[in-house]
Amino acid sequence: MPSHGSIVHSLYKNGVESPFVDRERLAAECARIGLALDDGQLDALERFEEALYREGSVRNLTRVPREECWVRHFLDSLLIHSRIAEGAEALDIGCGPGFPCVPLAIVRPDASWVGLDSSGKMIGFLARHRPPNVKPVCDRAETWGVRDRFGLVTGRALAPLAIQLELSAPACSVGGLVVPMRTPSDLEAIRACRCEELGLELLEIWEAELAPAGAPRVFPVYRKVAPTPRRFPRSWAEIRRRPIGS
Repeated sequence: MPSHGSIVHSLYKNGVESPFVDRERLAAECARIGLALDDGQLDALERFEEALYREGSVRNLTRVPREECWVRHFLDSLLIHSRIAEGAEALDIGCGPGFPCVPLAIVRPDASWVGLDSSGKMIGFLARHRPPNVKPVCDRAETWGVRDRFGLVTGRALAPLAIQLELSAPACSVGGLVVPMRTPSDLEAIRACRCEELGLELLEIWEAELAPAGAPRVFPVYRKVAPTPRRFPRSWAEIRRRPIGS
């Protein structure tokens, strides 16, 4: 069995050892970033983790080991909680099985989310296990066609920055925020990207640390200051061939 100081806890069910979310450490780390979790929220995260790894054992929903889920999926998703306005309508592009939208929806029930992904497998899982304030949508961002609707648009591990911005900007409302979840390797691209033609303005580059993993995170915060021209987003082939600003 893991030692007392391990990030893995153990639970025995019918004699089988099974790891589950480290409630105490997750709650403590969330408090450190200004987020107080109650027992109901921790229960909901625990149920989601159980479903993710139970179904993932046959459907390949995540490559993150279960003992790291509370850090690399839950806590990582929650780092941007302070950028979500009260009652926001938010969009997670490329959400996979539900990250970051599900942890954020659980801890911020005042906000509503659309989780958008092109994988029917991922969206099927999300539809079966979503919180009530998450709506799963199976589509590609460049063909979905929804515009000027969301006060916050985010996504992690989606695409190179310029591509992520082109996919995100059209759906964001004027005055809303686009906050990609990036890493320090993207800093040069963030500073170099000319996003004005998408109607975006870079407000700040906010940095945080995924402390238990010792992993820095970078969040460029863009405000949508003008409508995105109708020619965006372009086809996927054209986006890949000539990213914005290239």
